[in-house]
Amino acid sequence: MSLDGKVCIITGGGSGIGRSAAIMMAKAGAKVILVGRTASKVEEVQKEIESSGGTATAASFDVADKEAGLQLIKDVLAEFGQVDMLINNAGHSSQHRMLLSTTQQELRSVMDSNLNGTVFMTQAVMPNMQERGEGTIINVASLAGVNPGLLAGMAYGAAKAAVINFTSFLNAEFKNTGLRASVVIPGEVDTPILNGRPFNPSRESRETMVTSDDTAEAIVLIASLPQRACIPELIIRPTYMRDVSAEVGIL
Repeated sequence: MSLDGKVCIITGGGSGIGRSAAIMMAKAGAKVILVGRTASKVEEVQKEIESSGGTATAASFDVADKEAGLQLIKDVLAEFGQVDMLINNAGHSSQHRMLLSTTQQELRSVMDSNLNGTVFMTQAVMPNMQERGEGTIINVASLAGVNPGLLAGMAYGAAKAAVINFTSFLNAEFKNTGLRASVVIPGEVDTPILNGRPFNPSRESRETMVTSDDTAEAIVLIASLPQRACIPELIIRPTYMRDVSAEVGIL
């Protein structure tokens, strides 16, 4: 798979799926711009990519900060002249998973990182993609947005459902313009986000989950397709479905 010369922005690029996707896309020839709230994390991934001969830039800000996103796009266009791909991967869940226990602050934070940030970053890149008549948006959602459950929680599931809907909307609004949008819908993935759960899955449980690299390969597959082809939705889930009833019981 070749992404030679493609300019790709990846949010949540400091760890998990974003980190894996960035490394894979850089190896395929893409110029990667890593976005994350923690500067040290995205800078570490940048160094890792550059040490392997790839091209990467790190930017630290919250994707819910619309003005920061707009400024990033200005900077990227000034340096590279175009944005070919945007991977909206940033997101987190809440400590409280139930309706009555979820706080106002938690709900706003989850919606900001998963949904609002995805919308704001897409708004920022869209003018350049429209002008060029070519561009790819890949949003990372979750099966929690398809099958709501107590384990993922109310706020996270609602936010990811909105991301799936938003992706379909993009393909409706920008039909026949050369732009395409895809949503990757993973099941349970072994990423650092699991550490925020009220019950942290065991190492044995994590070994049956989809990995960050598995999900990143799906992202790279979508990104590498000719512009004439689009995968609107791609679901990737564990082959072995584990029993989570004990974990749900302590929420």
